[in-house]
Amino acid sequence: MTDTNASATSPDANAANAKPKSTMNNYSFPTQRLKKVLNDSSRTPLVDAWEPLQSDYQPTARVLDRFDHELNEVHGGIQVGGQKRRIHVALLAGADLIQTMSTPGVWSAQDLDHILNHYGAFIIERAGTDIDDALASLQQWKDNIHVIPQLIQNDISSTKVRLFLKREMSVQYLIPHPVVQYIEENALYGDDGVSSAHEKEGKGKAVALPERSGSTA
Repeated sequence: MTDTNASATSPDANAANAKPKSTMNNYSFPTQRLKKVLNDSSRTPLVDAWEPLQSDYQPTARVLDRFDHELNEVHGGIQVGGQKRRIHVALLAGADLIQTMSTPGVWSAQDLDHILNHYGAFIIERAGTDIDDALASLQQWKDNIHVIPQLIQNDISSTKVRLFLKREMSVQYLIPHPVVQYIEENALYGDDGVSSAHEKEGKGKAVALPERSGSTA
């Protein structure tokens, strides 16, 4: 990705019917963690707080639409070589999330087509998930799905990190130190269940890339 990327954590991507968020278990904690890590990093991804501030869970298709509108309609795209170009928004997700797209009833058929046909996706291989199996029923969108090989096996996931914390096991070196500090300072992911109810929900990111000349949104 380039240093012009825009990213934000996605919500329960597979929920077509939005439901109220729990007052305790919302996305303010992940947003604060991301901002803290980015403030201590030389990297340039951006954190967008729009989604965590919504009272209901937002389907991923709606989140991508919002990114597309803000980046291209409101801000007019990106300046490249002295001219404005549209930014192509795409879904960035792990293979385990993409595998749920093949499960009947999990994703809205309309949202699925909108995401993969209009935006496309970059899929990161994840240990324990058969990428071919995950993509088996998505062949009609194969030209818009790009697989990122996992050259070094890494099965660290947010689910496992939360499990370690619940069992009072160390997560040092599994996640950035500022995040560990934030979790400890706010007593997150303990037996009280704060920020853990959506452990099994789909998660992804919206990424934005400069479009090639002559391409459409």
